[in-house]
Amino acid sequence: MPDRPRPQVPSPLRGVNFATPFGRRAVVIGAGSFGTAVAVLLARGGLRTTLQARTPEQAERLSADRANVVYLPGVEFPRELRIEHIGDGLARADYIFLGVPSRGLHEVIDGLTAAGLPQKAKLVSLAKGLVPPDGIAPTVILTRSFGARRVGCIGGPAHAREMVREGAGLVAASEDEELAHALAQVFIRAGVVCEESDDPVGVELAGAAKNAAALAAGATERHGLNAAGAAAGHIFAEVWRFAEAQGAKAESMIGLAGTGDLVATALAPQSRNRRAGELLGDGVPADEIPARIGQAIEALESVPLLATALERAGVAAPVTTGLAALIAGDLPLDGWVGLVRTTVPPPARFRGMGGEGPTRNGWPARVRARWQDWRARRRAVLEPPVT
Repeated sequence: MPDRPRPQVPSPLRGVNFATPFGRRAVVIGAGSFGTAVAVLLARGGLRTTLQARTPEQAERLSADRANVVYLPGVEFPRELRIEHIGDGLARADYIFLGVPSRGLHEVIDGLTAAGLPQKAKLVSLAKGLVPPDGIAPTVILTRSFGARRVGCIGGPAHAREMVREGAGLVAASEDEELAHALAQVFIRAGVVCEESDDPVGVELAGAAKNAAALAAGATERHGLNAAGAAAGHIFAEVWRFAEAQGAKAESMIGLAGTGDLVATALAPQSRNRRAGELLGDGVPADEIPARIGQAIEALESVPLLATALERAGVAAPVTTGLAALIAGDLPLDGWVGLVRTTVPPPARFRGMGGEGPTRNGWPARVRARWQDWRARRRAVLEPPVT
């Protein structure tokens, strides 16, 4: 089937040192829309790439069509891209990209050794969700099993179809500088801008925040753009405070992986998370939404996990908690919109408060008073008096 010409490397990137690991083998596990798009770009970027499908039947269809008609229609596979079934193994892979939902990460990790995972192979998460039951970032789980120097992730505004046709703004993150650099160079050679980051947890939490914020905006939009903006802003700020407590960097939330991806997701009419929010706002039960959209919806799964993680960390998150209740059917839409419109964020930690002494937690007395007032108003919204 016809495809647009391969995008050229943008002129600002000419002259960049494209020190890509030519001859290295990459395997992408998971042939959804994003996994397929990443596989196409890796092949264009010089890696010997294999896309592994979930079932033998799916692998046969992809091989016969030389395209992913279901999840990425209109994009022809590069001649160099190989197709296999996930059971064919990983024995010769240098890079393994995990394009599977985060809820299945434990199962995938358990199967990697049985699949012949090489001892030095690098593992790169493509998920923008959190791992149940505790709401942990995927790279944290991977690092526990394989060590930080073998683990990375990909974030940023990257709608799959646009990414392979017009380009994207990706972030390649790893605590290992060499791995982050190698990944970024492959994508840049494929014609996609890719930032390097040493903050994988920040990049992943930024992705989880943007999915939740896009879902919240979609659920609230018909009640006003101000409400939609407030919903997204509240959730992003609540997750930001949590990310900072985990040691994430502010620039990960502000940059491509955070606000950049949030804008792309919130604006895209075909965004799964935004569309899911709209359906939620229309009264469609959350468990029926994935079937209507035809794909898994990361935010429907990650928001309850986010709420749990935020509560465990002691981060005040009334709007994220309220969204989780809306998803569960425990809070009506009017109650959700009312919560968004009446929630006042906690005060900033102001400096230079006129010489007032610090409290035992280091905050000036005036700030502590405002914080206590905010908590009282929050309780009044979440726990209205019984009449």
